[in-house]
Amino acid sequence: MSRYRFILSGGGTGGHIYPAIAIANALRKKFPEAQFLFVGANDKMEMEKVPQAGYAIEGLWISGIQRKLTFSNLAFPLKLISSLSRSRKIIKSFKPDLVIGTGGFASGPLLRMAASMKVPCVLQEQNSYPGITNKWLAPKVEKIFVAYDGLEKFFPADKIIKTGNPVREDLLNSGSRKKEAAGFFGLDPEKPVLFVMGGSLGAKRINELVAAHLPLFSKMGVQVLWQCGKLYYEKYKEFESETVRVKTFIGRMDQAYAAATVIISRAGAGAVSELSIVAKPVIFIPSPNVAEDHQTKNARAVADKGGAVLIRESELEDRFAPEFENLVNDKDHQQNLSANIKKLALPGATEQIVTEIVKILNAKQRNV
Repeated sequence: MSRYRFILSGGGTGGHIYPAIAIANALRKKFPEAQFLFVGANDKMEMEKVPQAGYAIEGLWISGIQRKLTFSNLAFPLKLISSLSRSRKIIKSFKPDLVIGTGGFASGPLLRMAASMKVPCVLQEQNSYPGITNKWLAPKVEKIFVAYDGLEKFFPADKIIKTGNPVREDLLNSGSRKKEAAGFFGLDPEKPVLFVMGGSLGAKRINELVAAHLPLFSKMGVQVLWQCGKLYYEKYKEFESETVRVKTFIGRMDQAYAAATVIISRAGAGAVSELSIVAKPVIFIPSPNVAEDHQTKNARAVADKGGAVLIRESELEDRFAPEFENLVNDKDHQQNLSANIKKLALPGATEQIVTEIVKILNAKQRNV
């Protein structure tokens, strides 16, 4: 039987969406006749990004709990009940053979309902510190695919399989097409390129840092490919020039990585996984506004092995300019960082996850 039916649920940020799409693409390659449905949260970025990837998606009326008293928090019980009811209807209608959750608000009610309806479920956890949704779902699923050691603190040990994080397939072959990639963005392939990635929504402190150091970059002859995020584009678009490209969002990340000489990035799990595979010199500036400071832990795991430069936000004023100048001017330093971060890459994550899913499907068939 190859006409399997899969539901994938996860979203809110690219870190939850792109692993889900990567898994779906690999399953579609394995089972060309399979059918897929994504379930996300209404008004979140998955409602745009998933259809762009060629998949159907249904939306739930769900959002996270804020840390302060808000109307959204007061409405949360109603949203949860609504989303559980809607999830039940989706599952009854689509009749999935297996449901895959990659984190984010929508995956909570969807997988909880699927498990209660005896549909096999699996989780993919990107981070070293799991989100509340995956911790809530863990007792109900068959397997949990993780990228870091030590997650037995949060999940049942017998369910954990360390696979690494799925990444977009085009990144596996981005290689060193610098000339083509620089031309794609209208940049000079003979000059160094700083690629700044602050996530799909943007990163306030990183954007401020880049704006303040544009004179330094210009003096050094460094071009800038700057993904500032949709929340900040109006503020920073005025800096667009022949040597500075300001973007809300970059769809062709393979081209951006290939064009880059040096990369500045947050240290979300998805970004760390991608950058390990791309193996370009990177300066991690972790967000301090995340649970258990897990971005700093993600970055530290790489930096301690000589695979990246780690600068905390509180250190930027003193450390950034000298660290950046040293990195751009020292080719040996660049090569060492690239070689060391590449050792941490787990490029076979998606295929391993698909292999484990096939085992679950086969076991289900045997038990029918």
